[in-house]
Amino acid sequence: MADKRTALRRRPQLSEEVASHVRHRIMSGEVSPGDFIRLDETAAELGVSVTPVREALLTLRGEGIVELVPHRGYVVSPLTPTDIVDIFWLQGTIAVELVRRAAPKITETELDRLAELTAALSTAVENGKAEDVENIEFEFHRVLNRLAESSKLAWFLNNATRYTPTRLYATDREWGRAAVRNHEELIEALVRNDIDAACELMKQQFTDGAERLIAHRASPS
Repeated sequence: MADKRTALRRRPQLSEEVASHVRHRIMSGEVSPGDFIRLDETAAELGVSVTPVREALLTLRGEGIVELVPHRGYVVSPLTPTDIVDIFWLQGTIAVELVRRAAPKITETELDRLAELTAALSTAVENGKAEDVENIEFEFHRVLNRLAESSKLAWFLNNATRYTPTRLYATDREWGRAAVRNHEELIEALVRNDIDAACELMKQQFTDGAERLIAHRASPS
């Protein structure tokens, strides 16, 4: 019985990991609209059974990322530049509101932490440590989001950012350097209590993200 309960707890997590992997491949353009996602090939690639892959594709179908073609399987749905702009607009709109709420509450402790994370981000970018870049970037935004004390907004942002191919950005040194500059300017705006400037800088990070992803997907493979 204990083993069965453990399996039931683990299965949804595994299917979510598979969904995240496939979602990243679609958003980054590794697979294109019209391409089929094969259950057996994906399962073999990830070293899992077809069950979590099937569950993951059902999730992605619900998100409109893939479509089910009868008797053929799951195919990648169209993803236009407008779709990408809309995704990042939603993320940016929520992130801006969170920083607007966080800014009046920020203290020297949080400012020091943000500066520390920005320095660590710069080091990770220059050393090509993609996983560190992802983790530090997440932690930087988490500091601000927690200060906002708006758990539902933060939850919506976390769900919206599932569509961001973070590893694609983390391996792009040009993006990383731009992110470091953005963070440095954002911290300066927070130090001088310029909330409008802080919000504009946060918005710019998401606008830049959309532009880079559109350009990447349009470039020859």
